[in-house]
Amino acid sequence: MSSAHDLAPKLGMTGVIATLTSFLGLTGWLWILWLITLVTDHFTGTIAACRAGAWSSYEARRGIWGKFASMIVVLVTAVLDFVIVEVLSLYTLPFEYPLRLSPIVLAWYILTELGSIIENADRLGAKLPPFLLRWIKQAKAKLPE
Repeated sequence: MSSAHDLAPKLGMTGVIATLTSFLGLTGWLWILWLITLVTDHFTGTIAACRAGAWSSYEARRGIWGKFASMIVVLVTAVLDFVIVEVLSLYTLPFEYPLRLSPIVLAWYILTELGSIIENADRLGAKLPPFLLRWIKQAKAKLPE
């Protein structure tokens, strides 16, 4: 049986999450999740490379530049969403724009980072379910370089 004292932290966290969700919306949470996966991937990749004795400043910089480029892509899609929605609100156009680009791009980057994090965990010696490794291998084979 829980006392009121035990429920206070849970209620507080629920309130914080509800407030953030009303302020940020789904896209805001995707931004936060993407940034978390971005940092986690870099951190786990660095640790895995150090553990294997294969860390290289060149490769680290290359990875950081790639992450920087993905940030630019996400910002551009957010600007496009804003501009297109604002233009559509000012003019009557012969089409509707029911979708937003940035949540789609964010979801794609999140999935990419999660796959990389799983690969890093495998390189660090985590025991992973075989189906998960198979799925990642199949997904990588289908994605363009």
